[in-house]
Amino acid sequence: MRIGLLTEGGYPYVSGDAGLWCDRLVRGLGQHEFDVYALSRGEHQEDEGWVPLPPQVSRVRTAPLWTAEDDGVTYGRRARRRFAQYYGDLAAVLCAAGHGGPPGTAEDAPAAEADRFANALYGLAELAREEGGLVGALRSEAAVRALEHACRAPGARRPAREARVPDLLAVAAHLERALRPLSLDWYEDAGLGAVDLCHAASGGAAALPGLLARHFFGVPLLVTEYGVRLRTHYLTAPGSTPPIRALLAAFHGRLAAEIYRRAAVVTHGNAHARRWQERCGAGRDKLRTVHPGMAAAAFTEVGEAPGGADPDTLVWVGRVEPAKDLVSLLHAFAEIRRARPRARLRMVSVCGVPGAADVPGAADVPGVSGASGGPGVSGVPGGAGGAGFSGDAAYLAHCRGLAAQLFPDEADGPHAVGRNPVSFEEVGGPELPSVADAYAAGALVVSSSVVEGFPVGLVEAMFCARATVSTEAGAVVEVIGGTGLVVPPRNPRALAEACVSLLRDPERRERLGAAARARALELFTVEQNTAAFQGIYLEILSRAPLRRDLLDATGTPLPFAVPAEAHVAGPGTGPSPSFSPGPGAGRVRTGAVSRAVARGGPGWATDAPVRVGEGVR
Repeated sequence: MRIGLLTEGGYPYVSGDAGLWCDRLVRGLGQHEFDVYALSRGEHQEDEGWVPLPPQVSRVRTAPLWTAEDDGVTYGRRARRRFAQYYGDLAAVLCAAGHGGPPGTAEDAPAAEADRFANALYGLAELAREEGGLVGALRSEAAVRALEHACRAPGARRPAREARVPDLLAVAAHLERALRPLSLDWYEDAGLGAVDLCHAASGGAAALPGLLARHFFGVPLLVTEYGVRLRTHYLTAPGSTPPIRALLAAFHGRLAAEIYRRAAVVTHGNAHARRWQERCGAGRDKLRTVHPGMAAAAFTEVGEAPGGADPDTLVWVGRVEPAKDLVSLLHAFAEIRRARPRARLRMVSVCGVPGAADVPGAADVPGVSGASGGPGVSGVPGGAGGAGFSGDAAYLAHCRGLAAQLFPDEADGPHAVGRNPVSFEEVGGPELPSVADAYAAGALVVSSSVVEGFPVGLVEAMFCARATVSTEAGAVVEVIGGTGLVVPPRNPRALAEACVSLLRDPERRERLGAAARARALELFTVEQNTAAFQGIYLEILSRAPLRRDLLDATGTPLPFAVPAEAHVAGPGTGPSPSFSPGPGAGRVRTGAVSRAVARGGPGWATDAPVRVGEGVR
């Protein structure tokens, strides 16, 4: 089948969010053909270029989300009336009074308002498709007047009624940026109309083209959210006034609800994200849990090695930043030292090291990343801190000063590895050349975060067969299961007691470590992630109706844009038959608002049989 992979600020750009996850997915599903539709977030992404693409990526079409030239389209009278109606309806829904829930959530959106928002959205998309663009209209004075009229209408919410002209201009500008995907030239038979399934790698802008492909062509939509985009908006909402925040929250909430309503399947990486999706309107029958996939091979040697770690050494691995609450960890270690005078804490910083941690949704707020320095949902890579450390340089200096205060008589300085019971180190040096070596340096891995998305560092520790003590934040409990100890956050005494109990019991540490490795290998590998999406693709296509009449060179009907039979080689089947790509495979239209690159056809024949239930390796 042909998959339309939709990304925003991600794959195939070198600096894209979760690019490694998308690359592993595409490479792991070599029996399918992928068309990548990518929205870039900035000029730097365009300048840095793309990652090397596998042969199954047959085409890439890109468009900038960060800029848009005026399309120069002049609407006639009828088109202007249609725009005023659709945009006015959209604005009216955003300004409407609530009905029992936070603005933008499912409880706040009766069916009539949800339908009105959807009709306005698709009406604008149809207008853009017919007239050749929407950018100029969205920037026009008519758009601001329609927004003002909605804010002043009877029944509008108080924040909307209080909006002043600068607020209206700011909201109109944000809506123009958010609705730029409506003006793209992707919605044609040779574009998204030629794919069998759209897979949006995130919600929000990335899923909007998938919504339109469903609307125009009936293409089913799969949405994957490892970090819920709506929650990210709430945490990083632009604007400094209540009217701006309220109106933009309403828009993103309505858009998220429409995406969830129209998607065939919505996936998440943990129960924390699932609860957000349900709260924002996703039906439980559509939700699937697909844990992020991480490369376990880098940790195999440490995970299978018998013992060898210092039984009195604790290891912390990650980015130095306030969300990791290293202050509580240092205070807890002071209590650990009273019970275990020989105990040592090695605090290891990891940034930009190739490994398993380019996991989407590793963080829930900007700047909070996984252990191996992968970008969080905000897509902002962590900058380097002082002395080679990643993260917040001021916070690092504070932690070093606190360590010197807590242990003043035990070392010459906070950098004295082996003298001070607390050492600050980084991966890449002679002692710790890799991330796996960092986990191998201790018998117990500890995490003290107060904010966490998907706890990448803990999964890496589990791959290394290390017992863990961690605070309850984000998806920690779901990931750890019964293979580690979990304590409340910001509680140094509880953290210390849990660590001491495991330091005193080596057999229990070994037992928990073995169970942790088995759990991680079962749930959090690249292979299980790829196999899960392969199953979801087949599930969606098995339920999707035949959308169009596709014929091969001989006039025989084709159920898929690329016949699935062309990719299967099993015992007794003989060579894979030849096939003809779907419509538009070799014809790429380059418009003013997007650009496309056609790639050579992939090699579809396979030598190894595909076994049912094993997924794709």
